[in-house]
Amino acid sequence: MELGDLQRPHHTVRRWRLLSSGEVLLAVQHFNGDHIGSESPAQLCERLKLPFGDDLRLLTRALTHRSYVNEHPDTVSDNERLEFLGDAVLDFVVGSWVYNRFPEMAEGELTRIRSALVRTESLAEFSRQLKMNQAMRLGRGEIQAGGRDRDVLLCATFEALVGAIYQGKGLEVARNFILPFLEPTAESILLQMQTIDPKSRLQELTQSKGWGIPKYVTAQAEGPDHARVFDIEVHVNGNCLGKGSGSSKHVAQLSAAQQALENLAMQDPE
Repeated sequence: MELGDLQRPHHTVRRWRLLSSGEVLLAVQHFNGDHIGSESPAQLCERLKLPFGDDLRLLTRALTHRSYVNEHPDTVSDNERLEFLGDAVLDFVVGSWVYNRFPEMAEGELTRIRSALVRTESLAEFSRQLKMNQAMRLGRGEIQAGGRDRDVLLCATFEALVGAIYQGKGLEVARNFILPFLEPTAESILLQMQTIDPKSRLQELTQSKGWGIPKYVTAQAEGPDHARVFDIEVHVNGNCLGKGSGSSKHVAQLSAAQQALENLAMQDPE
């Protein structure tokens, strides 16, 4: 044994031996930069069977947030242009799917379903299902602010991925990627819509058509105070769309609104 070996301190070795595996991983991530994520674009492409082949430039761009670019000037671009493109593709594909999936549904109802399918919360959930947060390329500040679980960023990354697929492989491949998400989500949305009262549904419909807000007019009120019956008409643009009766004005208004919805559905089956 050399004299230097006797004099060499051993506390450094013991300190590293006391680190848990998790602490070692955190230290490595801090050294390498956890802003890249635990999954590379190539690994994400392989896991999800994405159609990019060996050219991962579009996919890498789709995963790159502007906060990463701000900290890495050598990075070519962020995902915002692909996000813009993906948003347009999603609007078209989802609108077309809703139109063909619900052939008897009126325009206002179709609009509500389409809007619910492409809203931020829905697209963020699609992103979570794919575990895309593992591959998102974010700046350190964005990570510290919880960026990997923020709906806005998850939604934007999903839109950018759709844009990248469309840009690289065309509309049909992008459509095939989107469609599997729609059916189960649409079923949940329909259940929620059924719990919304007819007055709210009628107002959303008339406003979506530019007709304004429905007005409820009491046509008649009969009976003693303890058993009154109200007859209500609902008017839009001066036209009576429905009539209803009930033991209170609220109940009668709901009945009138429901009749108005049914009458409008018959007039406009598309």
